[in-house]
Amino acid sequence: MENNRSTFQGKIGFVLAAAGSAVGLGNLWRFPYLAAKYGGGMFLLIYLILAITFGFVLMVTEIAIGRKTQLSPLRAFGALSKKWTWLGHLATIVPVLIFPYYCLIGGWVTKYAGVMISGKVGDAAQDSFFGEYISATVDPIIWFLIFIVATTLVVIFGVNKGIEKLSKVLMPALVVLTLVLSVYVVTRPGALAGVKYYLLPNIHDLSVKTFLSALGQLFYSMSLAMGIMITYGSYFSKEEHIEKASRQIEVFDTLIAFLAGLMIIPAVFVFSGGDKEALGTGPSLMFVTLPKVFNSMQGGAIIGALFFFLVLFAAITSSVSIMEAIVSGIIDRFNISRLKATLIVAVYGILLGIACSFGFGIWSNVKLFGFDILDFLDFISNSVLLPLVGMLTCIVVGFVTKPKTVIEEIELNGPFKMKGFYTVMVKWVAPIFIFAILVSSILQGFGVLTI
Repeated sequence: MENNRSTFQGKIGFVLAAAGSAVGLGNLWRFPYLAAKYGGGMFLLIYLILAITFGFVLMVTEIAIGRKTQLSPLRAFGALSKKWTWLGHLATIVPVLIFPYYCLIGGWVTKYAGVMISGKVGDAAQDSFFGEYISATVDPIIWFLIFIVATTLVVIFGVNKGIEKLSKVLMPALVVLTLVLSVYVVTRPGALAGVKYYLLPNIHDLSVKTFLSALGQLFYSMSLAMGIMITYGSYFSKEEHIEKASRQIEVFDTLIAFLAGLMIIPAVFVFSGGDKEALGTGPSLMFVTLPKVFNSMQGGAIIGALFFFLVLFAAITSSVSIMEAIVSGIIDRFNISRLKATLIVAVYGILLGIACSFGFGIWSNVKLFGFDILDFLDFISNSVLLPLVGMLTCIVVGFVTKPKTVIEEIELNGPFKMKGFYTVMVKWVAPIFIFAILVSSILQGFGVLTI
């Protein structure tokens, strides 16, 4: 299987596909929410510093592991060290858990895009609209199926005809849409206060919580420790430069997150009269607060439709990458066709996704350790497994295979200018701070700590 492995046809295709994976719902609603909650400009400054240090180290590591082994994460760690084969299985569990509920949320986005296109922004702005929609039995399932079928079709077409072609169209469109909406929002009357809060750091907003939340956001924003970058790295040509590609992915991803904040924070500030609390948390920002903002704008129906199209683009490129990480592992492990592997994952995703949807309605009394079904999957995957896999990956590279394993792969295409910095980061700095994220995430999940 390894000898016949597909590759991206060029660096641009790889960068856009990997950036498409990284740019998702974490950029477009979680990043603005956290930026608003933790001091705006200070959060942004810390995030940018972490992106060019931690983010870079973790990204080049995963891409290099994928390209060196030419395998999915399921088998890549075993190829590096047989004693660490189990880490590949652990890394593969992450996208397996995320895929069903991510596609369900993608269905919510698809629904809202349809509502906005039909001009019913006033309906979406009603307080009860979102709650009534997600608690229904049939309607959210229909939109969920539309989204997951679209994702499945892209993955069936494979690396070149599916993922690469989709990314080359959607990612430039995503950038253009984000720029247009950001410019529109920041030029609205009253938006300047929100822009200042978002861009100007205030030393009084510096805290441990700000640092931990920014570092945790890296995993969401850059698709790190999900096995995705290892999978995409396994399709990356040996002729291309990993260091340069990683930087370009980082720039692309961080630009979209930055513009999302520039688009959402000033808009909500204008709508709420400067109340940070109006940014809400999680789904309430995107599906409750923002429709109210669009409804209050002149031409809000058009802006709302463009916004949810933008989010839909981001969601579909990410769901494709999550599904591909699972499909690639199944193909490597069982040597079956891409079509069969993709259909197996699709059926699994549909069944568990329906269970997640029912968790807001007819199964709302079903709780797992106090969480509903979707929140439980999200907690295990994002709060526990993501930092755990990231930390263990650093330990494997830092102390088992040694940093030279990654450095040699990167230097196939020229000198690795930051190898000294990389070695210190991957061995000592990154594992310690990622462990801090792991502990804080678990304590936060069980209500012991509030971040």
